[in-house]
Amino acid sequence: MSKVLLSGDEAVARGAWEAGVSVAAAYPGTPSTEILENMAQYKDDVYATWANNEKIATEIAIGASIGGLRAFAAMKHVGMNVATDPMFTVAYTGVNGGLMLVTADDPGAHSSQNEQDNRLYAPHARMAMLEPSDSQECLDFTKAAFDISEKFDLVVELRMTTRVCHSKSIVELGPRQNVPPKKYESNPAKFSMLPAHARVRHYKVEENLRALAEYSETSPLNKVEHAGSKLGIVASGINYMHAHEAFGEGVGYLKLGITYPIAENLVRDFCSKYDEIIVIEEGEPYLENTLKAMGIKCHGKAELGPQGELSASRIREAFGLPGENDTYESPAQAPNRPPVLCAGCPHRGFYYSLRKHKDKLVAVDDIGCYALGASAPFFGFDAGICMGSGFSIPIGLSLALKAQGDTRKAFGILGDSTFFHSGFNSLVDAVHQQADVCLVLLDNSITAMTGHQENAGTEISLMGYEVPAISIDKMVAATGLAPERVRVVDPIDQKAMDEAIEAALATEGTFVIITRRPCALLREVIKARAGRHCEIDADKCKGCKACMRVACPAMKFADGKAEIVDIANCTACGLCAQMCKFGAINVVGGAK
Repeated sequence: MSKVLLSGDEAVARGAWEAGVSVAAAYPGTPSTEILENMAQYKDDVYATWANNEKIATEIAIGASIGGLRAFAAMKHVGMNVATDPMFTVAYTGVNGGLMLVTADDPGAHSSQNEQDNRLYAPHARMAMLEPSDSQECLDFTKAAFDISEKFDLVVELRMTTRVCHSKSIVELGPRQNVPPKKYESNPAKFSMLPAHARVRHYKVEENLRALAEYSETSPLNKVEHAGSKLGIVASGINYMHAHEAFGEGVGYLKLGITYPIAENLVRDFCSKYDEIIVIEEGEPYLENTLKAMGIKCHGKAELGPQGELSASRIREAFGLPGENDTYESPAQAPNRPPVLCAGCPHRGFYYSLRKHKDKLVAVDDIGCYALGASAPFFGFDAGICMGSGFSIPIGLSLALKAQGDTRKAFGILGDSTFFHSGFNSLVDAVHQQADVCLVLLDNSITAMTGHQENAGTEISLMGYEVPAISIDKMVAATGLAPERVRVVDPIDQKAMDEAIEAALATEGTFVIITRRPCALLREVIKARAGRHCEIDADKCKGCKACMRVACPAMKFADGKAEIVDIANCTACGLCAQMCKFGAINVVGGAK
């Protein structure tokens, strides 16, 4: 068999293909996005699709499993919150074809709004849980997940973290298993969770978990490394790698690949051989509390804390271990460089206009590229919680403002992909409740921040097939909102953008603004603007810095003059030219 270098996400996709998976669904979210992107290469064998949200992705996979196909849904950690409704119930029903749910947790909140530890979902929902530590295990554990799912009639949670998802290591590839579909047979007592059926299934799932726990005692997914020292380390996932690097070869290690249900006899036997047991884990003290509940004296979380991502150096520091620090600090520290909106980003035009009206509104944001509008110089919104909340939080906020006699209007902001994900439901509530809000839908024609994934508004599917694009305008109109309460504008056009915001401020009740301009990084957009860029006439430039207020990364101010410092980065959007009162900025080159 060939060996290749794969990331954890790529290896999960490969493992699913090798396991004979037939259906895969997901909503994009870092660090799990690349799993489904890589499933598209197996479209001859696997139906892979982006769903509008994680709940729908999970339900697509459930339907395939009930029908007898092996299937999985993938999501980042906060996405599993959206999927919990079907997840908790399908854990009772069990499976027909094997069913795996992938959660990609994000210790350190590298690209997320929290650091929640989704290991806690496994015992809460009553699912089996596997935790790979490198790319080879991502492939192997994925294959094992489907075998376990079908053997024990359980849903399997594959729990990954950012470091496992994105790190690359050598993986040995195998062939695709020939897994024929399991026959579909009507079985309401198993799959229709009426209360009478649910009570029976709850007993069954507990029985299945006990059987898996017994299997786990001798499973090769768990690994024991004994040593002659007095110290034993218990860990799982990437933390096993960190612990090994920090503590070295002189201590014992219990690496748990199956972390729910726990192999109690295996754990007790390992721990009995050492005077001191340290548990190395990120996030919550999940393993530590499990061991303590078994009566095993251990520690680790008190030294490491629940916050952030672990590393070998952090473990060394926490336990006073010798060894080199694995972080390099230059004598001259580089300044902090937060992420910014790209040159030509349509959201820049919206936030620039919004800033001009800040004294008349309070804005709430959502999850997407537009969240970068929070920082200087726009300071575009005061709150941002989760997917879809950009349209629902303003409903409550508007009531609070009114109760205090605050005349500012509540504005809600979200993007096109988020609108399909969960924003539409919030829009319906706002219109139905006649909320005094302005809801701004930033339509850049793609799911941009996670890397340009297709969504319900695109005409191409994940697998490259032509599909009908769903009209956002018609969805908004379907709520019954009067046409005069809806404004569609190009956000780079400042006159139109200003007028739309002013109309919203002057209108009592629900008002919707749709800003429509494609992401500047789409291939077709780049091709269309080939050769075009902005040019500044130094003789006409008065050094007023008005153009610098749009914070475009293609521009700089030096020696009293504005300058296009990066022509290749300039998209010729013309926003800066609209700021200049002296006609010093013009779009040049290419076809008009």
